[in-house]
Amino acid sequence: MARKKVILAYSGGLDTSVAVPWFNEKYDVDVVTMTVDLGMVDLETIRQRALKVGAAKALTVDGREALVNEFLFPALQAGAIYEEQYPLATALGRPLIARCLVEAARAEGAYAVAHGCTGKGNDQVRLDVGVTALAPELKVIAPVREWGMSRQDEIEYARAHNLPINPKASRFSVDENLWGRSVEAGELEDPWQEPPEEAYAWTRPVSAAPDEPAYVEVHFEQGIPTAVDGEAMTGVDLVRHLNSVAGAHGVGRIDHVENRLVGIKSREVYESPAAVVLHVAHKALETLTLSKDQVRTKARIAQEYADVVYNGLWYTHHRTDLDAYVRHTQRFVTGDVRVRLHKGTCAVAGRKSPSALYQHGLATYDRGDQFDHTAAVGFISIYGLPVRTQNQAQRE
Repeated sequence: MARKKVILAYSGGLDTSVAVPWFNEKYDVDVVTMTVDLGMVDLETIRQRALKVGAAKALTVDGREALVNEFLFPALQAGAIYEEQYPLATALGRPLIARCLVEAARAEGAYAVAHGCTGKGNDQVRLDVGVTALAPELKVIAPVREWGMSRQDEIEYARAHNLPINPKASRFSVDENLWGRSVEAGELEDPWQEPPEEAYAWTRPVSAAPDEPAYVEVHFEQGIPTAVDGEAMTGVDLVRHLNSVAGAHGVGRIDHVENRLVGIKSREVYESPAAVVLHVAHKALETLTLSKDQVRTKARIAQEYADVVYNGLWYTHHRTDLDAYVRHTQRFVTGDVRVRLHKGTCAVAGRKSPSALYQHGLATYDRGDQFDHTAAVGFISIYGLPVRTQNQAQRE
């Protein structure tokens, strides 16, 4: 009789490498690892490592285009930034990993999927809820949540089982994808301490950033960035390019004490150069092309969308309903935005659109002024009517 299979989301790190022999001991199953490239991994190296630690099979998936086109850019169109700080890099990658786990489980005939999340983070919720939304018949197993091992326990377990892994001495826990880098643990757990330079990898410190600013021009088509400085790029290449250019100027560092879904506050350090630039540019173009009511309603939608993503509710009708509204608002969000990158700052330097609601003839105070000033008297009279009425009838 064939042994049961489990699909393990495999990063190649200590947690998931230890999980492979642990599964063999505790569950007596064949472990099939699955590694998704979200832009920052060497798939073949990780595949070989999985096989060396005992995986029956090692699957790899190139998820970069799917991540950008199906998750990152819809969130950019929505303006989704959690608590006005976090561009949701890790949070946007998790529903794609959940989908890949389900697809692999069905293809391999597995009865369960597994991940290496702890019992106090947000990612366990995002993956568990995502998998069960797409495939409620699958069992979800979280070894780290079950075994109660400390990092030192894991290292000793790995040595006892002769696992070919060399745990990094880094005191930080890091997660990366194209949209950003999340760093926690070590002295970062003290919110009074300034993050050390070792916590950063994508961005230069302000002291080492160029003295002269750089100007970058981003072109959008219906809210989607499609070109930089006149050069058309795929979404993956565009994000990579902006990560490099903006990071060189120290743009994209975020130090945030955030409210986790599980009820605790957590100090997180993020690096998201491209995300910061694109959100700033996209919002600037929206101010030019959306009406006042659209802009203000969309700001509320952006907060709700960010909460949905952060809280692991990607696979809900609520999110697709929000997407429908967002997509409709983006019909005329086409144009160009020029941003200035300098010493850790990203500022809008110019914006233009063929569908701009800004009209020079209405806005100017020069001779070309086309605004009907005489209409203001009647407008003010009607606008101020309820104010006058209440103050006359209800004097204090």
